[in-house]
Amino acid sequence: MRNAIYVTLAAISFALGVIGLFLPVMPTTCFMLAAVWLASRGSPRFANWIRNHPRFGPPIQSWERERAIPKHAKIMAVIMLGVSCAIIAFTVSLWPLKVGLILGLAGLALWIVTRPLPTLQCPVRGVWSEEAPERR
Repeated sequence: MRNAIYVTLAAISFALGVIGLFLPVMPTTCFMLAAVWLASRGSPRFANWIRNHPRFGPPIQSWERERAIPKHAKIMAVIMLGVSCAIIAFTVSLWPLKVGLILGLAGLALWIVTRPLPTLQCPVRGVWSEEAPERR
């Protein structure tokens, strides 16, 4: 029963990630990371399928191996966080809430920008070296 719940939640997260490919305001990678995490607890085969998927696999492998975020994903995330901050600035009337939300999103943007970029080897599936790279 527990495995079925994990697999169901993984499938929902995967579906939301696929929708994110077509809707620019909806993220993809975070839903795929959640899908891999959930699937690894309910269906390791499903998790490995996502990890080795030609479209979704490389960013997930980059995160799992190096805690790295690709440059295009960083740019898109910071732009969307900036848009969110602007919307909050013009729509939220309570100053403490407005400031708290904007500071929280700015902190998130800073955290994203400070994550390393994947190494050149990272996006290529099946070429992982099991020895510790120089960056670790």
